[in-house]
Formats: sequence, structure tokens, C-alpha cells
Amino acid sequence: MKNKILICCYILCAIMTSCKKDVLNKTPLDSYTDQSVWNDLSLAEAFTNNLYNILPNAEHNWDNTTNRTWALSSASDEAYNKFDDYNASVMNSGTLTPDNLGNFDIWAPTYGIIQNCNIFLSKIDNVPGDAALRDRLKGEVTYLRAYAYFKLIRDYGGVPLIKQPFDLNSSFEISRSSYDECSNFISDELDKASELLKKQSSTTYGRVTTAAALALKSTVLLYAASPQWNTTNDLAKWKRASDAAKAVIDLPFQLFKGNYADLFTTKNSELIMVRLTNKKYMWSAFQGVEMFLSASGYHGWASFAPSQNLVDAFGTLDGKDITDPSSGYNPQQPYLNRDPRFYHDIVYDGRPYGKPEFFKDRYNVGSTNAAEFYEGGLDSPQGWDKWNNSVTRYTFRKYCDTTYNFNNETQTNKFWVISRLSEIYLNYAEAQFYLGNNGTAIQYLDLIRERAGIKNKLPNTLTGTNLENKIRNERQIELCLEGHRYYDVRRWKIASITENKPLMGVIITKNGNASKNYNYTQVQTRVFKPQHYLLPIPKSEINRTKLNQNPGY
Repeated sequence: MKNKILICCYILCAIMTSCKKDVLNKTPLDSYTDQSVWNDLSLAEAFTNNLYNILPNAEHNWDNTTNRTWALSSASDEAYNKFDDYNASVMNSGTLTPDNLGNFDIWAPTYGIIQNCNIFLSKIDNVPGDAALRDRLKGEVTYLRAYAYFKLIRDYGGVPLIKQPFDLNSSFEISRSSYDECSNFISDELDKASELLKKQSSTTYGRVTTAAALALKSTVLLYAASPQWNTTNDLAKWKRASDAAKAVIDLPFQLFKGNYADLFTTKNSELIMVRLTNKKYMWSAFQGVEMFLSASGYHGWASFAPSQNLVDAFGTLDGKDITDPSSGYNPQQPYLNRDPRFYHDIVYDGRPYGKPEFFKDRYNVGSTNAAEFYEGGLDSPQGWDKWNNSVTRYTFRKYCDTTYNFNNETQTNKFWVISRLSEIYLNYAEAQFYLGNNGTAIQYLDLIRERAGIKNKLPNTLTGTNLENKIRNERQIELCLEGHRYYDVRRWKIASITENKPLMGVIITKNGNASKNYNYTQVQTRVFKPQHYLLPIPKSEINRTKLNQNPGY
């Protein structure tokens, strides 16, 4: 018999107040009666705007369990977070239990938003007003509920599928569905959303569209086809994933061909769905991307610092892995002739960062705006703001807007990428590979690599494990710091390898003025246990419902 779960009364509130405001997060609706909200389409729209809080954003929101954007990198082999802002140390040390998830637990707040989505969907058809607007709002909320369920199943596996709002007269009991049942429900809901939104522009910036729904469907079906949940390698699942990706590829989006770094700071042709952040509603510049990503010598926090593991994943300019003896890679000249994306995504020792006029204090002491991660440099443990130094001796350039001075100017408007065309190409390449279509897989990998500036195409002879590894490597590079790596290594069932390796950094020492020595060193011991492929359901929920725990906890 399936386990039963009691859905607690905390999700009964009709209006859930949010942790932060942004362009899609208006004034809370708790000053309005339930009757007034569902008799006024403009209030129903405001209700919808509040539900966008289920989506991740680019802010650094301490103690916000629904927004783990940056934390997902530091809970994988991508990055190190020295301040442990989201409790990732529990994930990385192998000590995770149902009692200590802390800020990594999304169970309760996610079900709270699902309840509000259910309330909306049960009411919206009877709200008077423009039918086209009703359809748009209904499509958006259908997508947002689907996104909420996807967040749950990729963390916990199969979960209770609650499709109607609960009230005080409800039995509060519902069966826990399997992963496939949940995945199929999400996919079907996204089809509904795409149909409801088909009259809207496919490029509406920051709001859910048909394209956004189809892109999320592509990702959902890719996960369902992957080894974690497709243990028999059912090719029908890979076919569904392939078809879903191709449906998005056929839409009018294009790979962004401008400066690669601008892809993550400006509106462009590749972005399918983003979550917007409006500086007007930010309580502090400390929430700004540049502040918490930049190196200490620029008075940033280096809060989420790239690992040497990630840096080593970037190949060379000719497209070879650095482990290839013919690549010409020299660990004592490690930043020469690398994949162009490396220079756009990573701040490394000697790399200029920001406009010189923004950092006159560095020039006043005889330095420049070039990063100094070497021992004794401005960005080292012996430098400025040394409590904020990067332990790995790298910081992220990705997502940073270097056109303004984050130390003196107000944080710029930002977005977090939820879906973009490059990810869909990678989804399609992976699905095509597992369907046996190596040539198509290579074709779409080459499109991404060519856009990045890599000189050589992949050989047509690339097959089997070698091609599979290249597909995974391209995802690791192209999608770094976008919240994918944490889940990719789990759905591929390789986290027991990647997450059991030490997290590495580099110590750089100057040999006079002529050269530097690079000593690659362990920053953190990482431990991953078999049960960590899923999160434990919180102990408080288990105690209330007697629900069986995920295996191993």
C-alpha cells in the first residue's frame, strides 16, 4: 500500500507572503478578502505575480530555502562557499540527516506555493474580465505549479501530487506518487500551459511563455530518461526527451553570438525563460551579484568561488581536454590557450576585472585591476579584506556586470537563467546520443563549441563512452553556475565519483618578477554516500505523517 501523507494546515493560507520583492513580486495580497481577489482580474494577476517566487533568482538570499541558485554550485564540485550560507557543508561532509537539512530543505515552502497555485486554478475560471488575460494567467500558474513539482521530485523523488486546494474539511491524506507518475503529470501540465499561452509572444522577457513551458518540459523529460530514473535505459523515454528538445529548437530562438559574458547580463536572443530581479526592491547592495562573487581585493566577498575541479574541466582553445598529451597544456602556465569560455566565466590570477577607474585604490598602491591571487597579492589571504579572500584563488566572472562600480553604485537589474537555447541543444545532443544518433549529437555539441570560439570540430569517430563524457563535459562548462551540475551528476549516477573527490584550489607563489609557481592543493574533503542521490524528507514531516523515509536515512 502506498504511504499516506498529511498535508499540514500551514499550506491553507490563501495568500503566501514572500521573502523578497522584485518586478514580479508585488505587494502581498493579505489586505484583500478572498472574495475581492476572485472578483477582480487585476487582483488575480497580482496573486499570480506573487507565485513567481517559486522560481530561483539572482539575489543572495540568506535563509531563503526556495532560492538555492548559488548554493547548488557550492554543494557540487563546481564551487566552494566559505561562509556556508545555505548549509552546503552538511551536503559536502557526508553528515546529511533528516534533522539537519537547514536551508537546503524546500519541502514546506514549495508545498505552500503549490497550495496557492491550486487555489488560483480552482478560482480563475469564474473571475470576470478579459478571457485572454484569464488564459494567460492560468497558463502562467500552471507552469509555476509544474515548476514547483519539478523542484520537489529532483530533490526527493516521487512526492504526493496535490491537484486541488485543501480546506479545513479535507481529509488531508494523499498517496505518494512514483517519480514517473510525477514526471508525466508535470509534462502534461506544461503542455496545458503552452497551449494556454500560445497567443502570447514567445519572447516576453521575464514572464512565462509557451516557449518557457516547452523548455521546462524538455528538461523534465531529460531527467526522466536519465540513468537515475531510467534504470532499464528505456529508449522510449529518450525519444520523448529528444522530441521535447527539438520542439524548442524549432522555435524562433538563436544562440547569442555577441560577447559571451553579455549573455548573462543583457537581454538577448538565446534567453527563453529568466527570473527578473529589480534593484528598486532590494534591501541592500549586499544582495548584488558582483558584491558576493568578486574577489576581496576589489572589496567583494568571493562568497562562491570556482573550484580547481571546474577550472580543469575547461579544455584548450583547439577543443582538447587538458589531460590530452597533445593539448599543450602546462600546469605551470595554466591559463594559456584555454577554452574561450574560461576567460569569460572565471577570474584567475592576472586577469583584468572591471574598469580601471572603478578601482583607483588598487592603482594607488602600485597595482592594477588585474587579479592578484598569488601569495601576498591584493586578492590573497595576505591582501585586502582578507577575511573575504577566495580559498580556491579564483572567483566567478559569469553573471557579473562589470560596466558599473558595485562598490559605489546601486546594484543593477539582474536575471537568473531558467531556460536558454544552449541548454536545449545539450538536452537534444544527450538524447540523440542515447538513441544511437552520434552524428546529430556531435552536430549540436559543435554548434555550442563553435559559438564559444573553439577552433576545431569534434571528430566524427567519437563514439561510446568518449562521446558520452564529452557531452557531460560540455554541460559542465557551458552551464556552470546555472544550477545544473548538482543535479546532472545525480541523474547520471556519477555523483559517487565526482562528489567523493577532494575539492581543489591552487596556491600561487611568485619567483621574483619572472615567474610563478602553481601548487594545486586540497581545499575541502568531500564525502558523498549512496543515499545522497536524494534528499531526506524532513524529520518533522515524517513525524507528522509516518511517511517512509527515502532509502538510507
